[in-house]
Amino acid sequence: MPPRIDARELGRTTTLAKPGTVKKSWRVVDAEGVPLGRLAAEVAQVLMGKHRPEYTPHVDTGEGVIVLNATKVGLTGRKAEQRLKMWYSKYPGGLRTQTYGQVRENKPDVLVRDAVRRMMPKNRLSRVMLKNLDIVSGAEHDKAHLKPTELKI
Repeated sequence: MPPRIDARELGRTTTLAKPGTVKKSWRVVDAEGVPLGRLAAEVAQVLMGKHRPEYTPHVDTGEGVIVLNATKVGLTGRKAEQRLKMWYSKYPGGLRTQTYGQVRENKPDVLVRDAVRRMMPKNRLSRVMLKNLDIVSGAEHDKAHLKPTELKI
């Protein structure tokens, strides 16, 4: 068996981010015409911080994301007519349903937030990361003071 080489002997070290030391920046993405799943996957990666070299699973290393034009997000195929969003009102017979097309018209932020939430890990930290997601129905946002950079999808 060959001798085991320690990473420190090669000059390589792994740096783990510590809570409170990560600089938070903001990204803005235009959702017009982008398929919902592709948008959610990219936004979830940025929120978790997996695109950064100092990514640490137990620390919020992600960035904030502003999603514009949520009403114009793409739904491929016939998902707008066939897919259903279901919820229960906690009353007898209170099962409510809407098609994804109706949800996109009435509450586009709910549609995008649910898609992103489902692509995040199922733990407490993801609920903290989701607070860094801002969804806007139109093309203008009120977060200019954060100086967001563009995120291409």
